[in-house]
Order: sequence, then C-alpha cells, then structure tokens
Amino acid sequence: MVPDNDPSSVDQAAQPPDDGPEPREDLMRATYRALCAHGYADLTMQDIADEAPVSKAALHYHYDSKRDLLSAFQAYISDRFLSRIRAADDPAADPADRLSAVLDAALSPPADDDLRDLQRALLELKAQAPYQPGIRDQVERTDDAFRSLLTEIVADGVDSGAFSDDVDPASTAKFVATVTGGNQARQVSVGQSPGETRDLLRTHVEAQLSTDRDGSDTDGEAE
Repeated sequence: MVPDNDPSSVDQAAQPPDDGPEPREDLMRATYRALCAHGYADLTMQDIADEAPVSKAALHYHYDSKRDLLSAFQAYISDRFLSRIRAADDPAADPADRLSAVLDAALSPPADDDLRDLQRALLELKAQAPYQPGIRDQVERTDDAFRSLLTEIVADGVDSGAFSDDVDPASTAKFVATVTGGNQARQVSVGQSPGETRDLLRTHVEAQLSTDRDGSDTDGEAE
C-alpha cells in the first residue's frame, strides 16, 4: 500500500487496475460526490463505488478502508488547491499584485469543473485531521506550502520597498492562512461568500502592509 502521507499516493493508488488518469479522476470526483451526499460519518465504500465507474471490489484492491481512500482524496484536493494558487502567482509581478492574485485564487472556488462546491467535503475531511494521521499530514502539507508562498511574496515586497519594512512576512502569512481557512467554515456554516471574505482580507492586509500606515497626519499644532 502507498502511505497515506505520500502526496504521490493520489496518482499511484487512485487508479483501478489497467486504468489511466481519466478513470483516476473519475474516482476522485466520485469520492467527492459521495462525501457530499452522505457526509463523512455515514459514508461507506459502497456509496463511493455507486458513484464511480468501478466496483467496490476494485476500490478495495487499492484501499483497505474508507480512511485510506479519503486520505488519498485529501491529497488530491490539496494538490488541486496548491496548483491553483501557484498558477495564479507571477514571481515577476509587483508584490502587491502577486498577493492579490494569490488571495483571489485561494478564496475563489474553482469554476472549471464539478468541484466548485467542494468546501463542504473539505470541511468534513479537515474535521477528521486530529484523529487520522493521513488526513492531518495532507492538511499540514497544504498549510505549510501556502504559508511558504505567502511569506515569500511578503518578504519580496518588504525587500523591494513595496511593503513597510517593519512587516513580519511569516506572521502576515500565518494571519492570511488562518483567515483563509476560517472562510471555509463560514462559507459552509453561515453562507458567507468567498468574495466578501476576500474583500475584507485584502483591505486589512493592504492597510497593514502599506508603507504609509504610520504616515498619518501628524503635523501637530502650528508653531
């Protein structure tokens, strides 16, 4: 078996015998649909097989349990998220534009496939992270990679003079990642739109990074 915490497990283990990338993609999408329909607690391997172009026996050929399959699914979703934000980043662009583009990508659900509503599935999976090492490893891997990219962008902005020189890139990245993660819970639980969170976060971050934030009118009294 491929270890749960190996990112390559999605590519190596999600394919039924003799199947290529398209059936593997179908299986991951089937897992998503079944998870959204049944929730984590009630989900069975048969539920996933009912949504997939393979039998329950074929699922068990690669995965001993629902836990193993969902760890691979978390890796798949994590890879999609990281690919999206990395594609949005242009290292040659102005740091403020880079940060804005990455925030847009991180807070906007993908519009090019069936997974636009994946927030519910992700939230249910993340709730299992304290109990399942395979899922926890993938959540941590995604968070580390996201914060690393944000830290790089903010540090470049500080070095270039685009951002205030007393900004701590690592702390800023941690704050942005925390708000981004919280957006998922608010979107699912209270229906807050990603666009609203994006606008609030952008306004706050821009104010904190601005080189003028300590330059408010301090002329004092005449004389």
